[in-house]
Amino acid sequence: MKLLFLLFAGFKYLKFSKVLLTGGTMLLSVLGYAFIFGWPYAVGFVALIFVHEMGHYIAAQQRGLKVGAPTFIPFVGAWIEMKEMPHNAETEAYVGLGGPFLGTVAALCCYLLARNEGSRLLLALSYAGFFINLFNLIPLSPFDGGRITAVLSPRIWLAGVPILGALFFYRPSPMLILVAVLAIPKVIEAWRYDPAAPENQAYYATSTATKVGYAMVYIGLVGLLAIMTHDVHEMLGGA
Repeated sequence: MKLLFLLFAGFKYLKFSKVLLTGGTMLLSVLGYAFIFGWPYAVGFVALIFVHEMGHYIAAQQRGLKVGAPTFIPFVGAWIEMKEMPHNAETEAYVGLGGPFLGTVAALCCYLLARNEGSRLLLALSYAGFFINLFNLIPLSPFDGGRITAVLSPRIWLAGVPILGALFFYRPSPMLILVAVLAIPKVIEAWRYDPAAPENQAYYATSTATKVGYAMVYIGLVGLLAIMTHDVHEMLGGA
């Protein structure tokens, strides 16, 4: 891992650093997944992650934020470098929603193509896309769901704790432990959140209509992804 990070840091000094960083780390991810799942699935899986991250990238650019190209780490995921942080909770929610929204569109495209072509590969990829985006909507930062629901109140993050705990007991994973460690500061922040504090009023202040709008989109997206994840899993026969 140290060698990979040194390699990624070195890319910053090259002329086409953005292309090399994104393309190089994508290739490493494809290689990693290909050893386990084969090349066709690996390419499709990484492509779905790329589309998800580009959703964040496009949303950030639409709000005038400086953002870097996506970076991948095999078996961990990907992220975009926020060179400029959102100035308010509504902007953060908009950028956070961009990834799951575009990722869901990509998963739906795979699903429709799979049904039309009778492809189990595309069906398996659609399942992965639905599941990943649903997982990312857990209402706890650093998940996208935490960034979206923060526009309502950071205290909603406390609801994400039992969800993450239930997932760990259902399917134990070192990745969930890592996420839990990263989430600890945000859980503490949510527990200590004071809506009357001037800094919180400045950052989280938004209209009721905006909050209702984000809540409806969030719930609708979670519902759609939950249904599709379940149904596609049944189509795959639990494989």
